Amino acid sequence: MGGDISVVFGARIFYNCGMSETPDLLILAEHADLMKKLSAWDIAYHQNDAPLVDDATYDAAKKRALEIEVQYPELATDGASTRVGAAVSDKFKSYPHRVPMLSISDVFNESDVADWFNKLSSKDIFIELKVDGVSYSARYEHGRLVRGLTRGSGVAGEDITENLKTISDIPQQLHGDYPDVIEVRGEVYMSRDDFLALNAAASESGDKVFANPRNAAAGSLRQLNPAVTAARHLSAFAYTYGELSVRTWKTQSEYFDRLESWGFKTTRHWARHAHTMPEIQCAYNDTMMIRADIPFDIDGLVLKVNDIDTQERMGARANSPRWEVAYKFPAARGITTLRDITVQVGRTGVLTPVAELEPINIGGVLVSRATLHNADEIARLGLNVGDKVIVQRAGDVIPQIIGVAEDNPNAAPFVFPDRCPVCGGNVIQESGQVARRCVNTLGCPAQRIGELEHFVSRKGFDIDGLGTKQLELFISHGWIKNAADIFTLIARHGDEIKRMDGFGEKSVSNLNASIEHARDIELHRFLFAIGIPDVGEVTAKILAHAFGTLDALRTAPVWKLKQIDGIGDVMADEIVSFFNDEHNTAVLDELLEQIRIRASGPVVVAPSGPLAGKRVVLTGTLGNYTRDAAREILERMGARVQSSVSAKTDIVLAGADAGSKLTKAEQLGITIWNENDFENVING
Repeated sequence: MGGDISVVFGARIFYNCGMSETPDLLILAEHADLMKKLSAWDIAYHQNDAPLVDDATYDAAKKRALEIEVQYPELATDGASTRVGAAVSDKFKSYPHRVPMLSISDVFNESDVADWFNKLSSKDIFIELKVDGVSYSARYEHGRLVRGLTRGSGVAGEDITENLKTISDIPQQLHGDYPDVIEVRGEVYMSRDDFLALNAAASESGDKVFANPRNAAAGSLRQLNPAVTAARHLSAFAYTYGELSVRTWKTQSEYFDRLESWGFKTTRHWARHAHTMPEIQCAYNDTMMIRADIPFDIDGLVLKVNDIDTQERMGARANSPRWEVAYKFPAARGITTLRDITVQVGRTGVLTPVAELEPINIGGVLVSRATLHNADEIARLGLNVGDKVIVQRAGDVIPQIIGVAEDNPNAAPFVFPDRCPVCGGNVIQESGQVARRCVNTLGCPAQRIGELEHFVSRKGFDIDGLGTKQLELFISHGWIKNAADIFTLIARHGDEIKRMDGFGEKSVSNLNASIEHARDIELHRFLFAIGIPDVGEVTAKILAHAFGTLDALRTAPVWKLKQIDGIGDVMADEIVSFFNDEHNTAVLDELLEQIRIRASGPVVVAPSGPLAGKRVVLTGTLGNYTRDAAREILERMGARVQSSVSAKTDIVLAGADAGSKLTKAEQLGITIWNENDFENVING
């Protein structure tokens, strides 16, 4: 059949005119999914100042989208190749940029930099710090600041003129010899010291604390009230320009001289010139070494062709100049001292060692603690108190120790406790398990706190106003001994609570309203809340759907549980044991007098997908995903997430410190994924 072949996806039609190959539906679906994610992440980052993912996750998604667009250029029309920032928020007036405010292409390794560098006609490279802040454009007419804009979509930005005027590093009147019209562009940022001071004050007053300096700078700059911006101690650097009436400088280096003469601050102190790849890499390595000592956050270097005439000849792609790239740094790391190793006790009695660190700022976040998972992890890393350790924020989010930088020769090996550090109960390690557990399930306060935190959590009864501090307080007074006591707390002790520090008429009224609202609950949320071992959100939904009522589940024999798809032998035994326990039975009966349980809706499982119908077991600790997040992703892709490995298991997703489940999977010849395999399936 003659004529062009076309592929229809959604409302878009792609023809093979001039294309070497036609994109298949899987590629189109992957690209559409990536663009949907990137759009949502851009809005969260640029408009709401509340990133949904870390930089590494965003960069990986964008890089993959760009790879697809190189293979299929038709997808670039509305793809990652052409997008800059996010649409402006309707909270602000918006104005067009006279010259588009483009982003910078990212490169992540020496090979990528070499590919860019080797194509240049001019090898004079000006190297600047890539400051992790918020871009701005300040328009000056006859030396006077007349308008300030955010990057916005790159085509138009939000009007932040009055806010820029509160930042002393951005002059309202230029000095010296300046063009009649110039748009000076740069980065607003918050120094680490100012960030820590801001968060300390916010924490003390009960206000919102920011995750990192970049978020704090963005949230402060995009205030409707300039007085709030003025109080936040923002700083700014200038580094480029947009529209201008005349250019009298020939190089980027000379432009820095002009900026400083007009009254701006630049990153000149850290800037370098390079003419070869070894010189560029040397600058990169040197800056990595001093990264922690720079008083503000950076996430890489910006490499620019120094000659402006060459820049103008090279021009730009749809969303980024060809004459500059951002050479990004890897995940933030630092070296600090391991002060101590403490042991926490969770709701199931598992003892988790925690590294107590000499506080260190890593990527804008003050890190003083990091989980060590278990005793085996401590032994694997060879940790002793007093060692200098290498700390990394995994995915730029979760602090973790990745090794020892310098041994403490006087340190004694850490001895894992054989008694519970909270209640003094016996500690056991079951055969084939890496976890050590306190067996005092009824008398251990830490387990009780953990159980109740789980009970009132968002996925359980969702009771606002009952956090860890409140639960500890009420337990210490003897007012809450078990979950049922929560529902009679206000009736029994409301007047006493009102007279306590931190409480009052309104807070007690709000707490009471939240408790009353929680009395009506769906069965699957109830099953999650009561803390049956190994029963998470997904399994709770499966049980609720299979049995319909709590009574049917409580009286179900173990053989019937084992017949349910998604419930393994070990989990079935755990469920039966939980409901046969006299203490659990007494608490449940008391609780049921206070609440009403509704039937849950049907379990929604993807009818098709790369994992449709596959039985998957999670084990160990993933670097970039919580257990709940990984479970949710797997379920959406059609998988059945199980708690135990059997011959029917299709895949075991194994993170760090995987134990007996991984061993059993290897013995049974089951497919084993690491986190990279998991992410490849997500992305592909």
